[in-house]
Amino acid sequence: MAGEKSRKALLATLGVLGAIPVASGLTGILGGPERAPGGAATTPSVDSEYRFVNTFWAAAGVALWWSILRPEKRAGITRVVLGTAAAGGLPRLLSARRAGAPHPVFRAATVLELAVVPGVLLWHAKVVRGQRPEKSAAAPDQS
Repeated sequence: MAGEKSRKALLATLGVLGAIPVASGLTGILGGPERAPGGAATTPSVDSEYRFVNTFWAAAGVALWWSILRPEKRAGITRVVLGTAAAGGLPRLLSARRAGAPHPVFRAATVLELAVVPGVLLWHAKVVRGQRPEKSAAAPDQS
């Protein structure tokens, strides 16, 4: 069935997308700004903030993994994580305009966030709509 193939491919894609923030978040937490592509030593305040923010980034990946265990019931979590990642591309554009072009890894991340992730969000919505029986206006279970 084409719908089941699309669902399985979507879940695999979401699993890979979840691995990106988990891996890079843990690298940021443990390695600090010096380990970032094009990174360097910085002030203690920037180092502290960088490691702190990477905790949220890693948690976003874990939340995405958690959501795909019950994709129809946890669709809202998937949308929040992916939507936040997509929105994160906009501050990257602001940074590039104000501070200059970042390392190519971060340019690729911007493309991923602004082009690929919105496409995955649309795909997710289509698959979830196809899997859910029609219900009244009841909110889906997020457990």
